[in-house]
Amino acid sequence: MVSGTLFHCRKNSWPPEEYLSKTALHSFDFDSAAPPKQAWRRRLNSHANILKEFSITFKEAIKMVRLGIRLWSYVREEASHGRKAPIDPFTRESCKPSASQGVPLGGMGYVVYRVCGFKFLVLNILKQSDASSRQWQIVPGSREGSPVMANQFSIFIQRDGGHKNYASVLAPGQHEGLGKVSDQGISSWGWNLSGQHSTYHALFPRAWTIYDGEPDPELKISCRQISPFIPHNYKESSLPTAVFVYTLVNTGKERAKVSLLFTWANTIGGISHLSGDHVNEPFIGEDGVSGVLLHHKSAKGNPPVTFAIGACETQNVNVTVLPCFGLSEGSIPTAKEMWNTMVKDGQFAQENFNSGPGVPSSPGETLCAAVSASAWVEPHGKCTITFGLAWSSPKVKFSKGSSYHRRYTKFYGTSELAAKDLVHDALTNYKRWEEEIEEWQSPILNDERLPEWYKFTLFNELYFLVAGGTVWIDSSSSATNTRNNQQQLTEVDRGDIKTTNSEGTCRLNTDNKHAAADRCYSTAANFGLEGDSKELYTCNNEDEDVGRFLYLEGVEYIMWCTYDVHFYASFALLELFPKIELSIQRDFAKAILSEDGRKVKFLAEGNWGIRKVRGAVPHDLGTHDPWTEMNGYNIHDTSKWKDLNPKFVLQAYRDFAATGDISFGVDVWPSVRAAMEYMEQFDRDNDGLIENDGFPDQTYDTWTVHGVSAYCGCLWLAALQAAAAMALQLGDNDFAEWCKTKFLKAKPVFEEKLWNGSYFNYDSGSSSNSKSIQADQLAGQWYTASSGLPSLFDDLEIKSSLQKIYDFNVMKVRGGRMGAVNGMHPNGRVDETCMQSREIWAGVTYGVAATMILSGMEEQAFTAAEGIFVAGWSEEGYGYWFQTPEGWTIDGHFRSLIYMRPLAIWGMQWALSMPKAILEAPKINVMDRIQLSPASLRTPHPRDELGVKKIATKAKCLGHSVFHCSC
Repeated sequence: MVSGTLFHCRKNSWPPEEYLSKTALHSFDFDSAAPPKQAWRRRLNSHANILKEFSITFKEAIKMVRLGIRLWSYVREEASHGRKAPIDPFTRESCKPSASQGVPLGGMGYVVYRVCGFKFLVLNILKQSDASSRQWQIVPGSREGSPVMANQFSIFIQRDGGHKNYASVLAPGQHEGLGKVSDQGISSWGWNLSGQHSTYHALFPRAWTIYDGEPDPELKISCRQISPFIPHNYKESSLPTAVFVYTLVNTGKERAKVSLLFTWANTIGGISHLSGDHVNEPFIGEDGVSGVLLHHKSAKGNPPVTFAIGACETQNVNVTVLPCFGLSEGSIPTAKEMWNTMVKDGQFAQENFNSGPGVPSSPGETLCAAVSASAWVEPHGKCTITFGLAWSSPKVKFSKGSSYHRRYTKFYGTSELAAKDLVHDALTNYKRWEEEIEEWQSPILNDERLPEWYKFTLFNELYFLVAGGTVWIDSSSSATNTRNNQQQLTEVDRGDIKTTNSEGTCRLNTDNKHAAADRCYSTAANFGLEGDSKELYTCNNEDEDVGRFLYLEGVEYIMWCTYDVHFYASFALLELFPKIELSIQRDFAKAILSEDGRKVKFLAEGNWGIRKVRGAVPHDLGTHDPWTEMNGYNIHDTSKWKDLNPKFVLQAYRDFAATGDISFGVDVWPSVRAAMEYMEQFDRDNDGLIENDGFPDQTYDTWTVHGVSAYCGCLWLAALQAAAAMALQLGDNDFAEWCKTKFLKAKPVFEEKLWNGSYFNYDSGSSSNSKSIQADQLAGQWYTASSGLPSLFDDLEIKSSLQKIYDFNVMKVRGGRMGAVNGMHPNGRVDETCMQSREIWAGVTYGVAATMILSGMEEQAFTAAEGIFVAGWSEEGYGYWFQTPEGWTIDGHFRSLIYMRPLAIWGMQWALSMPKAILEAPKINVMDRIQLSPASLRTPHPRDELGVKKIATKAKCLGHSVFHCSC
């Protein structure tokens, strides 16, 4: 826990008064119009540096040449089938990535846009400094890069007497991609804003853009962006919608007519941008909400999308629409004509609402729509105007054909017209959303013990749960599998709990539903849960169903729920959306007991193996057909990785301990046992400790490991302790004994082979980096402490290792201003064995910091984590905000922007405020409670009395499973 006397370190915050005049701050001191003092800030005219992408050294290239050839061939093969390879280092975006990202729009599970706030206005979607929009994510795992400059907010101001008129797009400066002012398109609009007196303020899931006297010196404007990301709210957090609240303050002596214009293009980028057949239509809804629906017909057989842009009419605000305008000469009307109408009248004709659906667009034509909201603002008066945006595409379709209904359809139905209801509800409910968001954030923001930089970085790193390629489906509605080429089952092996067809292909039935309620008390009794314990068993029912959730490893590494990385990121979900975390764990639990016999070529060595081995935790839930075709990753055979299975056990126990959900524990227990027993094959000398196999067989998949390793060995020791604790609580005493026996043999071996008196060596081999200081060497201890279990090692060993990491991996790299480098030689030189050993990983640094907090080294923890902030989020850093990469080198070259692992900052928050279920758990050494018997000295076989087969049968498969299981 955090002491109250630390944190004298630099705050690295930007007080609002350094960015906003006192007059502006005072003007917006109502209705949440002013940005909070803890927000992250940038000026709107800030220069957006081009980011430097990583490159491999000549030595690394020589080592990887065979892999490169095989990967190139695989990428081309996937492209020939119209699919994108999960890892494709050969294809680069046409526009260079730059430091100009902002808070994304919408709830989880359906990100279409990201907002760049400070270089462009609120609604410039994923804009870069060259004005192109990137990473539209309508189609799962795909990104489109078409520029969408028509998506803007603009303002028109007329003062009494008509001698002071202003008209401007609310985005600073001219941009590449715009033509001549004489064009009929958006180049003819007024791009007049300098951005010199305008600022962007971000505190996810909200953002504020403040125009302090731009473009009208006597008008101050606040635009507040709100998305329904609300912890523990599993309905509204799934909604694809956002609200923009404009607060206008007239500081002049004349009243002003202010018209705000919201323009939108009927496009999702890509080849459907100009394919035609798109239709716009106006609508008038309830409660004064009106606007335009834009029906988009997607290409390549992908589901259609309907956008809704709207505004809320009140007694003081008048809303009008222009359902259709075009961007080229010949359109009726053109973008230029639309703009001129707004300059002259500040609104559109009221009869436009009666026009009905427009004529479908022709091929090559970009169809746009506009919503205008106008109001008179009295001298020294204030006015609020609200706009809403929603997008509806009920089905999510993956590239191999499987399609599912999105989560929001559970509440809004499966019609594309739900966009109209979504935008209405957003505009009428946003105030309650804000109250719930503030209630969630306030305790952390008001905690004076915490550094300012930590507070806003903690919340802003959550951008990934919206922008990281998330998919959230409704498991209670009928998901449709459209694959037609899958053969019927011809073979069922009930003993091994797997199903295969005649070709050895594992068919996994995604429509299967198990009635958990039917087995509650019988299963609880089987695990010895009697009396009071039995009452704790809460059955999963329809009210508890939160659907199924996927998120990408990163937008460049297109694999769903990559598990070795989820190990770091999962603290965010467990803290904020624990039911989603348990749902993901159940998916992996079932996957462990399944096997997929299809042949796969592993590109690192060129050898062949099967896609999914029973007993092994999959690397990911797939790429092109998640839940059905797992392990999209094919660089190495991950069934031989040494970290995945222990990580599953550790996460399962942590989640079980934190939530107190006995039903979850019972559901996943067969898989916990299977995962532990599977690892026995890697204990080749029967010393209780697993060994690595001389290739990168863990999450550092270019960093070779020999023999016993600090990283995997520590995870294994922690998993033995966690499995033993879970076994005791579920009444499986025999397996608890087995775990204790293994642990008592393995721990002294681990310390003997790796402890050097100061830290744990990288591995027990004899390579040049075997004695390297690995930042992540205590990952198992991190989870042990996070789960309320006794420490794996003596306090002296833990603190000595962490201090060594701090002194060398952190402080010897730019004075601690970059985070913790993964590998460091004991002579103080960065370990350059491979690209990953020399990289700084944000997520790993946050994990190390969390371990330090749990070990009472809070000052070192926040100094280490502050390095990530300085390099990634501060003005003196590289500009990785809202696109935090997997890692960077000491010379500032990044690899893999918008990556999952940096969510590990929530592991720090977990360490600072662990739940009562863990804090108040009995402080009894788990191993001391286990009495060894002669039977425990032999290994339980999967087919004997103590094995996983019996446990799995008793548990009657797993609740909320996405696979068909024939046990």
